Amino acid sequence: MIRANASRETSRLLAVVVTVAVIAALVLAKVVLLPLALAILFAFLLAPVVGLLERVWLPRIVAIALVLLAFGGGVGVIGWTVGGQLIQVTNHLHDYRWNIAKKVRVFHSVKNTSLTQAQHEVQQLGAQLGVSQSPNSNAASNRRSELGGSPKHPLNVREVPKSSTTLESLPTILDPLAALLIVIVFTFFMLLEREDLRNRLIRLTGRGHLTQTTQAMDEASSRISRYFRLQLLVNVCYGSLIFVALHFLGLPHAMLWGALAALLRFIPYIGAPIAALLPTLLSIAVFDGWEKTFIIMGVFFCVELSTANFVEPRLYGKHTGLSPLAILVAAIFWTLIWGPIGLILSVPLTACLVVVGSHVPSLEFLKVLLGDEPVMRPHAHYYQRLLAGDEREASEVLDDYLKENSLEDLYDSVVIPALSMAELDRHRNALDDTTANFINQTTKELVVELGLRSEKLEEDTKEDEAEKMGPQPGDSERIAPVAPRKIVCVPVRDAADEIAGIMLAQILERAGHRAQALAIGNPDAMLAMVAQLEPDLIVLSALPPYAMSHARGIYKRLHAQDPRLEILIGFWGYGGDTAKAARIISFGKKDCCIDTTLAEAVEEAGNRAGDAEPETGPRNVSPISA
Repeated sequence: MIRANASRETSRLLAVVVTVAVIAALVLAKVVLLPLALAILFAFLLAPVVGLLERVWLPRIVAIALVLLAFGGGVGVIGWTVGGQLIQVTNHLHDYRWNIAKKVRVFHSVKNTSLTQAQHEVQQLGAQLGVSQSPNSNAASNRRSELGGSPKHPLNVREVPKSSTTLESLPTILDPLAALLIVIVFTFFMLLEREDLRNRLIRLTGRGHLTQTTQAMDEASSRISRYFRLQLLVNVCYGSLIFVALHFLGLPHAMLWGALAALLRFIPYIGAPIAALLPTLLSIAVFDGWEKTFIIMGVFFCVELSTANFVEPRLYGKHTGLSPLAILVAAIFWTLIWGPIGLILSVPLTACLVVVGSHVPSLEFLKVLLGDEPVMRPHAHYYQRLLAGDEREASEVLDDYLKENSLEDLYDSVVIPALSMAELDRHRNALDDTTANFINQTTKELVVELGLRSEKLEEDTKEDEAEKMGPQPGDSERIAPVAPRKIVCVPVRDAADEIAGIMLAQILERAGHRAQALAIGNPDAMLAMVAQLEPDLIVLSALPPYAMSHARGIYKRLHAQDPRLEILIGFWGYGGDTAKAARIISFGKKDCCIDTTLAEAVEEAGNRAGDAEPETGPRNVSPISA
């Protein structure tokens, strides 16, 4: 035990050390890794186009050269066009100088504001208190007089910047060009040797896990491609909305601002504010008054708010496998490490991390922290909220599951497993009696409520169908369906077995049977109630793992009371050998059957149905007090 704990602590310490080392390497090797990451991104985007040109019988090197030239030319044309338009806008600013000066004078003309009056009062109070200049102020005045200045006519001092030569400014120009050249070279060779690089990566990481590595690479590729397609679609729609709004407001160069907004939104979080700043400043110069300026600010705010908070989190998160919070955290992390380029690469890099966490068990925490899949299964989520005493959210878990699944699936997949977890914790003394009673009582109330809602919904559906179809010829001559059986659900041991019996009775009623669920009580009273009801079939409701002996005892007493009784055993969620358990409970009887799900029990009851005529009357699936 001590060795196991020491090994666990060592593994955790090693994970922390490796994480710190990786982050340090990302920061220190930024000069190499950043161009490499950009080259991988560009190679990934351009590889399909290169493959298309290769299929039309162009040599690979020629196809790569054409694609790179076309891509670079397109980026250059867009940059040249946008830059030219911005220069044109700047050149026309002198036409609006009178409007700018007018608005500036508005700010300077405000003399009687509260702040100005307060400042004036403070100055008068200082004069009344006899505040005089300090010795340092007098010395400064004397020094100013010596230099030829006066308080009314101070000297203007201006710092002359040091003149820079061409050689001194050369590194500033060459650094971006060198980085761009490195990216182009990396991209060229990655496209040229993409199959070889792929095989080397698989050989390096897929030793003994070839299938998982291939699946991981395919999944990462599909997620990133979906992300960029969706981002392009969202940004084009965003820019189009901005163009239409600015065009109808009469702002000059509306198409330029819409295109610029679409391009800048490829830079997450900071691109949109920059795109909104330029047309807002231009509107101040162009329009009289402030109404259209505020409208433009409102347009950008509303479009960005709806896009960033409603469209992108759901669209990107759904198709990239990332949670909205993970996208935000990833943007901050990669920006701190790699700057603006890291911000652009944040979503693709994080999507790759989630894929790695999905296929590497030791890195599963990446999938849990960053992925969009629910971290808890519905039954565990439901049980956890009951442990926290949150009845409202527990009910929401059931309602959300019921939206996409049937009532039978809800009971078999969520409620019964949650009750089994509670029973296991209670028998291990990990659950106090108060909490256990709350869980059972709340679940019982929710189950009864779900049954009533389901019954009402079924009746409304049947009425709607009957109204749509109308009276059909020969309705009075139709033969009645096979009569259902009268079934009684008997809890074996405690309240959890009773709740399972209520759920089974509801589903049996939906299947056309006449089912009743007994409330847990004294075994003698329950047996007397069974004898009074004279059922066609008895279902013993039990939750493992500690109900087998009680089920055996009740089975024995029921069989002794009337050997002709048909008894079905529901051992809900049991994962062991059902045939062996049936022999133990029934004392070796071969016709005894154990069902582990409510659906199986309903099917078995239908198989044993008799031929009696159906009886009409109100349904009653509430537990009968013993």
